[in-house]
Formats: sequence, structure tokens, C-alpha cells
Amino acid sequence: MGGWRVLGQASGGWRRGLGIRATSTAAGFGTKARHQLQRRGASKPSDPPGDQPFPGLLRPGTFSREELVDVLRAAVVDRKGPLVTLNKPQGLPVTGKPGELTLLSVLPELSRSLGLGEQEVQVVRASGKEASGLVLLSSCSQTASRLQKFFTHSRRARKPTATYCAVTDGIPVTSEGKIQAALKLEHIDGVNLVVPVQSPSRKDIMEGVKRTLSHFRVVATGSGCALVQLQPLTVFPSQLQAHMALQLCPVLGDHTYSARVGTVLGQRFLLPVESTKPQRQVLDEALLGRLCLTASQAARLPLHLHLHCLRLPGARPRDPPIELLAPLPSYFSRTLQCLGLHYQ
Repeated sequence: MGGWRVLGQASGGWRRGLGIRATSTAAGFGTKARHQLQRRGASKPSDPPGDQPFPGLLRPGTFSREELVDVLRAAVVDRKGPLVTLNKPQGLPVTGKPGELTLLSVLPELSRSLGLGEQEVQVVRASGKEASGLVLLSSCSQTASRLQKFFTHSRRARKPTATYCAVTDGIPVTSEGKIQAALKLEHIDGVNLVVPVQSPSRKDIMEGVKRTLSHFRVVATGSGCALVQLQPLTVFPSQLQAHMALQLCPVLGDHTYSARVGTVLGQRFLLPVESTKPQRQVLDEALLGRLCLTASQAARLPLHLHLHCLRLPGARPRDPPIELLAPLPSYFSRTLQCLGLHYQ
């Protein structure tokens, strides 16, 4: 086969054939948006990265507000009534400090650019800054409220609504399962980091420790890496990155939590969190060779975590769920090709 098809989530389990083939012709976050980035120095998806940024990446500080609005308008993948779905590029924050260029900061201009006039647009669901993928916007407050209630109810019922694709450095021991961990946020050396908590007490829970849960499924393996689908069933900052690090299979391009995984004589183990500071992900020589990267280029490798599918309720109670899909970024597709990760 010339590519793989992403597995999406359906009621009661996984379903095949929901996605797009992860080839360079289909990858990216919209053809127009990809061209916007390539005019600013990104290479073509099939080219080796060289000293240029990875294809399909935003470079912080190189975009004006107007240029960012152009990129986001071109990244629209679906419009239904008051709902607008974008395929957010990796590295773009949804929120930030006053004066920072974020998705929220340009929503008024984006709304006008999309022909919504002065209607207030809300972010209903979005991938985080370091992840790429779906962003769901609504110009109707009632629709936004209805969807928020749906997502909240689904979480309480342990029904996944979001499916992420990830490439991991390492292969999970089992092909499918769940990851449970108690996590907390700690401010360490000026940075908020997610820290696992062993056997949390009631006091820990009261003080901000949260029990988290994710489902995972290995789609393909090759070159010591895996293509994994992840479905978070709880909401916590950097939950998926932290969970995969606990599985000794950090997400490729995770320059924060991958440092917690050590290796001795080919055996992986977890390092003590209190003595492990975030650092650039270190990849072995064989993997660097497969990816056609130098160590300095790998230090700029983007996080390979993409919100690929969102499940929404149908328009009427008995209608089947609606699934929104976002194509993979170009650099993600290139990595799959280099590693020979094809879904059979």
C-alpha cells in the first residue's frame, strides 16, 4: 500500500477507513495554508529539511497579524452553519499573554475575513500550542454551549470525542490499552511542568492532583518507532505527552518530557522527575539516519502530535455523530515516509 488510513473512533470502539492517506500530496493543513508557509521559507514536503524549517511549520515572530489571518483562513477545512473548523498549524498558541499573537487575538479579524461580520466567534475545542490539528469555532453562543455540554457529558461517560495521531520514539509493549496516571502541575525553574503522583491521597486531590486516563492504539511500527492513535478521556495540560513518557515511548519532538526516559544497554527506564530537567529530545544515530536529520536539526523537530478527528453530536438526538477530520501536517507525513510507517 502507498500509505495508511487513520483509524477513527466510533461508538463502542475504533473504526477503520475514516482518515486520509498520509502521503505528501494529502498532508498539511490545507493546500493554500501550506503555500502561505512555503513562501516564508519552508521546503516542499518531499524535500530533505536541510537548514530550512520543517515543512508546514509556523515560525514564531515571522508573521504579522494580517499574514496569520491569511494562513488561518486558508486552513479552514469545514463550515456548517455557525461552525467553522480549522486545521491549526503546530506552534500556534490558542491563548497567551496580552500583546502576544495567538488564535484568540486574531479572532475578530478572522471572523470578518470569513464573512461573519462582527459576530463574536468562540473557540469551542482546540489542540494545544505544541500540537497541530483541529480547532472548532462557533459564531453562535447557543451552539457553542450545546457542544460544550456534549463534551462534558462525554468525558463523564468515558466516551472519547477526540482522536490524536502521534509518532513515538519507542514502541508500546501492548498494541492497545489505557494509560492511567495521577498528574499535577508544578512550577519548576520558572516553567509549569506536569508531574506524576504515586498513590495520591485525598489531600493531594484537593490540592490539584488529577486522575487522568487515555486510550491508545498502535497503528503501525517501524525503525523503533510507532504510529499511535490516542484518545484522552480526561483533560489535563500535556496529558498525552506525559502519558506516553510514562509508557517509555515519548512523542517524537517532545523536548520537555522525553528527558524523563533513560536508556542503559538498550533497556529503557523512567528517571526521577525531581532530578530531570526538560531538554532537547535525544535520538539515536540510527533514527537520525532514517529521518535524514543531523542532531542539530533534530533539536528543532516539531512535536508529532496531531488532533486528527473530533466527534460531534448529530443535529437531532437520533442522528448519527458527525466526524470532523484534519489532514496531517507535511512534516508529519514526511516522518511517516522516512520511517516506513504504513497502515496495513
